[in-house]
Amino acid sequence: MSSAAAEDAAGTPAPSSGPRRRKSVTGTRRTVAALFLLPALVLLGALVVYPIGYSLIRSFLSQSGDSFAGFDNYRALFTDDGIRTALKNNIIWVVFAPTVSTALGLIFAVLTERVRWGTAFKLVVFMPMAISMLAAGIIFRLVYDQDPDKGVANAVWVGVHDTFAESSAFPKAHPGRQSPLRPDRGGFVTATTVHTGRTAALPLVGVAPDRMPKSAGPAARAQPQPGKVTGTAWQDFTRGKGVGKLGAVDPAEQGYAGMRIEAVKDGRVVASTKAAADGTFTLPAAADGARLRLPASNFREPYNGVDWLGPALVTPAVIGAYVWMWAGFAMVLIAAGLAGVPRELLEAARVDGANEWQVFRRVTVPLLAPVLAVVTVTLMINVLKIFDLVFIIPPGSSQDDANVLALELYRKGFSEDQPGIASAIAVFLLLLVIPVMLFNIRRLRREVRR
Repeated sequence: MSSAAAEDAAGTPAPSSGPRRRKSVTGTRRTVAALFLLPALVLLGALVVYPIGYSLIRSFLSQSGDSFAGFDNYRALFTDDGIRTALKNNIIWVVFAPTVSTALGLIFAVLTERVRWGTAFKLVVFMPMAISMLAAGIIFRLVYDQDPDKGVANAVWVGVHDTFAESSAFPKAHPGRQSPLRPDRGGFVTATTVHTGRTAALPLVGVAPDRMPKSAGPAARAQPQPGKVTGTAWQDFTRGKGVGKLGAVDPAEQGYAGMRIEAVKDGRVVASTKAAADGTFTLPAAADGARLRLPASNFREPYNGVDWLGPALVTPAVIGAYVWMWAGFAMVLIAAGLAGVPRELLEAARVDGANEWQVFRRVTVPLLAPVLAVVTVTLMINVLKIFDLVFIIPPGSSQDDANVLALELYRKGFSEDQPGIASAIAVFLLLLVIPVMLFNIRRLRREVRR
């Protein structure tokens, strides 16, 4: 019986004797698909595969590239001081930068859901993402400037500090020629004792007229008072040759307004006071027979804030600039994940008696765990390659302390002419990134299957 007859008899087609070729879903032939993919594959090979292969081969050659060096370049990764510092800083970056950025993004995303102006707040937080790393580096180089008149960070820090511990107005003041004052533990003390009914002269020099406090007025000679010690603390200097008398109060001279004076007996302060606008002061009878001391607090240097870009704080300072840029990125992704959280679960937890902190910790965070993992891992990949901010923000004196692997790669390859070690650093960075990248890809595929 023929196949056609069998088909007519059974009502179904007879099975084919040979294998059938599977047709593309879109009806496109594999050859045509390959031709369309060819340009992308060529670019991928030229821009990704070839550089990786060349770097791998170059990492096993000498610096000149003429001979095989074995693992010498890789050995340098763990023996060179600069590379070890860079590796240590990279670990700090990977631990803290993604964690802080993700935590802030989570906080911002949760809080902005509850306020009317949440969209505007998200826009402001996300705006730094529109700024290039170069521009952000220049901005924060100015923010961290040591001078409080230029650096915003130190302007705020100095303002807070001076609110609780005001700096002295006389940091450069010191005794002049033939002065009755002697140095004493950062301050000055009279060489002789003072007695009631007499006046004491405390002349100082060294403060520029334009640096005198605004409250300072013309100095006045103190008048003796029975049962009290009086005196004057003033700037014993008058401009002009031969003008004024040394050790005497002259009309053109100014009093040290607010200068603190202590009466000291046997190392113990028995009385203290502050000078008036004209420099005069009065101490009670307890000061009789004591020495007058101008304590070191009168001569404290003005507080100039924190050395943000010094060796100790430069890495946290640069991480702060990174967080400023990328917290908005984390916030947007987490907010998108938060929008997909079933509200009935949150309401059920509140009905069961959970407070807002418990709802956040026991319900919101576990439901957002996949999103938080993706954000954290993405930022980890990003910080492993950080270069721009570390290159721009730290000054030359502390750039070695802020060094990271990407910056060290640039230095070895272009400044120190050691391409073998630079290639080894590049391969090492690739090896560090691959596991994190694979973890991220697997998690994304798992989310797609759901």
